[in-house]
Amino acid sequence: MEQKTLDKLEVYALAVEIGNTAWRMTSKWNAFAKETIGKQMVRSADSVAANIAEGYGRFFYKDRRQFCYYSRGSAYETAYWIQTAAQRTLISQEEFQDFDKIMEEFKNKLNKFIAHLNRQIDEGKQ
Repeated sequence: MEQKTLDKLEVYALAVEIGNTAWRMTSKWNAFAKETIGKQMVRSADSVAANIAEGYGRFFYKDRRQFCYYSRGSAYETAYWIQTAAQRTLISQEEFQDFDKIMEEFKNKLNKFIAHLNRQIDEGKQ
């Protein structure tokens, strides 16, 4: 699978946006906030796209689906860190709400992508 093909997936593009947004948010924090919450948030946010990419490179639909499940778990972890950052006033309510919208859109698209993979599996495709 080529990277160009992966880049055409809307769910992947949103996942990349999640990671980039987390990076931009945390880059302006003080050292303590970066070290404690920031690193965790960026790692989990980057993992959202990384798992989709890894799964996309797999041959079997069941493997692809499994990595989508990992991606969803990372998205929920990222949502936790974003909520924590908002509660500790590291980000504004507006930043929190904007990020939350992206996350909701991502989760909906990921669930649709997983449903597509399930149909492929049910049809007996690899």
